[in-house]
Amino acid sequence: MIQRRSPWPFRFIARTFLNLSLHRKLFAVFCIVSILPLLFFVKYSYDTTKRELTTQIYANMIATTDQINTNLETKLDSYSKISASIYLDNTLRLLLIKDYSENETEYLDSYIYFNNVMKNVLATNPDIRAVSIYISNTTFPADSVFIKRIDAAAKATNWYASIANSHGNVTYSVSAHTDATEPVFTLARLLNNNSLNFPYGILTFDIAEADIYRLMEKEDKHKDIYIVNENGTILSNRNKALLNQNITTLIPGTFGENQSGSFDSIYNSQKSLVVYNTIKNGWKTISVIPYKSFITNAQRASKRVLLMALSSIAISVVLIYITSRFFTKRIESLLQVIRRVEREDFNVNMTFMGHDEIGQLSFAFQKMIGRLKELINEVYKKEIAKKEAEMNMLQAQINPHFLYNTLASISSLAIKHGDNRINEMVSHLAKFYRISLNKGKMILPISEEIKLTKYYIAIQQNRFEGLLRIHYDIDDAVLVYQTVKLALQPFVENAINHAVWDDEVGINIIIKVYRDDCDIYLQVIDDGMGMRADTMACALNKTDSISGYGITNVDQRIKLAFGDEYGVTLYSKFGIGTKAQIRIPLHGVSSQV
Repeated sequence: MIQRRSPWPFRFIARTFLNLSLHRKLFAVFCIVSILPLLFFVKYSYDTTKRELTTQIYANMIATTDQINTNLETKLDSYSKISASIYLDNTLRLLLIKDYSENETEYLDSYIYFNNVMKNVLATNPDIRAVSIYISNTTFPADSVFIKRIDAAAKATNWYASIANSHGNVTYSVSAHTDATEPVFTLARLLNNNSLNFPYGILTFDIAEADIYRLMEKEDKHKDIYIVNENGTILSNRNKALLNQNITTLIPGTFGENQSGSFDSIYNSQKSLVVYNTIKNGWKTISVIPYKSFITNAQRASKRVLLMALSSIAISVVLIYITSRFFTKRIESLLQVIRRVEREDFNVNMTFMGHDEIGQLSFAFQKMIGRLKELINEVYKKEIAKKEAEMNMLQAQINPHFLYNTLASISSLAIKHGDNRINEMVSHLAKFYRISLNKGKMILPISEEIKLTKYYIAIQQNRFEGLLRIHYDIDDAVLVYQTVKLALQPFVENAINHAVWDDEVGINIIIKVYRDDCDIYLQVIDDGMGMRADTMACALNKTDSISGYGITNVDQRIKLAFGDEYGVTLYSKFGIGTKAQIRIPLHGVSSQV
């Protein structure tokens, strides 16, 4: 079987790619799978935004032209009805066709009627600027205000040409615009009521083109709007110089046979969207907007998207560079871990380095570290067990039963010889050791700790004979909670041994236990000598030589039992007294106990 070789360009590209450094390979792949899709996304976003904007603008323009057409039809209908009232006025018709040659003053009565009709139309319709009737009756004198002759000047107007084939229907035209006069619509209608073939006059209304333009003025700010007649002649627009021109000279294109629609055209040298809508008399409202005016927003949005894409690409390039550097530094990282292990630091967290040779080496080394830690822990545990065995051996030498029996014998001898004080002291001492030994347990209820402290105080009161005045302020609700053994006794002992400054006055000691939120506070307060600042600082770092349980010992045991946030706090002022405060949690004992 003959194996076909790949084309030469493909082989060249593949060989070139394989010879690139890892960093360049990553960058090339990044360009293919990241940059090109981002550029495609920007192009797609632009096209989609443009299409959606075009659809939205088209719908808006259709709605605008439809609304303008509705308003325009309403206004034109109102003008048509006004002209119909004059057209159907039979009295007016008779007065216009009457022969006034026999009585030369009879026309004055006719003028009174005409003036009333015309003035009434002007008064009730402010949009109508002038009302005129052009007549061919030579026996009726024309006043050139309301009644005018059909002369050469009249025949030269646009409206005269528009009524040639109107058959009495309403026609509209726009007069030529000059700087001296404003453009006006002229409504023209043949007066041929009951005389179709022989019209007796022509009725005209002059309506300011501005009144028609006002219908679309609000919508004509961001687009050009035209009103054209059925022949394409411009009837109304913002630019009055364009009136009477044909719309096709400005907007090349075909409007088609449909009543409404749209097409693209070149308007003012720009590609534009043309939307038109037709009313029932054939007039069209045409709205024109250049694509550039609304596509600019899409272009700006696309530029922003492109900028964000380029920013993302820049960030990605940095990330790719960092990643490639990570690959090259894996061996360095592994070497750093080995050096830490060499310094007997086995608390290292090795990150996953893959499944290649370096990754397998790091995995094997991590397993080796774990095995070393296990071996060290085994040796450490054996050493701890050895020390515990030695401690148990020492504790075994202190036989509690032997101690209790000996104390009981002393108590019996004291009773036999009638010495109640010795009996009480021995009894309190026995109870004290019974609780303090507590079968080796380090944690006991607060109630038991209070009893233990009271037994100790009872022994000391026999010794000092009234110099110790003890006061208790204990919340019974906290007695069921736990504390470390021998928490209060060392502070009472310190107060007795170090705070008494007058052997005749003695000392007051307050033992206070209460709950505050989620914590319990045990306090030993005395009114003794107090401590200076330097003395108090040293008190937390030494062990009492008499009791063997110093302040530091109590603080350490509380932290081991309940956590580092709990422990002992001292408050003291020289000459006033000292307060030792122990803070423990309301619930829970640390796993370190």
